Amino acid sequence: MFLHSRTPQLPTPEQALKGRPEPAYDVPERHTVLGNPLLGPYPEGLEVADFGLGCFWGAERKFWQTEGVWTTLVGYQGGYTEHPTYEEVCAGVTGHTEAVRVVYDPAVVSYESLLKLFWESHDPTQGFRQGNDVGTQYRSAIYPHSPAQAAAAERSREAYQRVLSATGHGTITTEILPAEGRELYPAEGYHQQYLAKNPNGYCGIGGTGVACPIGVAPADG
Repeated sequence: MFLHSRTPQLPTPEQALKGRPEPAYDVPERHTVLGNPLLGPYPEGLEVADFGLGCFWGAERKFWQTEGVWTTLVGYQGGYTEHPTYEEVCAGVTGHTEAVRVVYDPAVVSYESLLKLFWESHDPTQGFRQGNDVGTQYRSAIYPHSPAQAAAAERSREAYQRVLSATGHGTITTEILPAEGRELYPAEGYHQQYLAKNPNGYCGIGGTGVACPIGVAPADG
């Protein structure tokens, strides 16, 4: 992951790269660990959740280890450039954050449980960084796919802010914006399930150590 020495700043739509009409690379068909397709359409009854919580290598593993998750996909979301590449996103000229798409069975794992895992797996108070990873692509984000998800995300942010404030932590900077109009562009194949292919690879994910008072967090696998 790239370390930026300058102060990160999001580009405006006018400043962002225009991008390209088609992806510059192919995406693998199936999940390395779960064996299910990475790209939709997904089976009936499953739901989709999108989260940004820093470097997507470690973030994705948190979710694929969760019971009830059918597949995960990493990509770039919340920006302006169509079909960006990793290098463009890391240069801070696309406006995207590194995101994880979680396709899950709501009969097995609730959206609230995924939110709890999201909050506890990173520090949502750091703005354009996570630990030593600095850049707009590491910002914390939730992109709800329905009004119900949006309401649950807002409630969870308020609940977590209360316990963070009580334990001396700062203000949550997580953006909560509708997934509609914020397409997730799948990342390059080598990023998909990176830590399954590289067990000793870099993982910059680390939480505050403060429990989020919603749902039930699945145990680490």
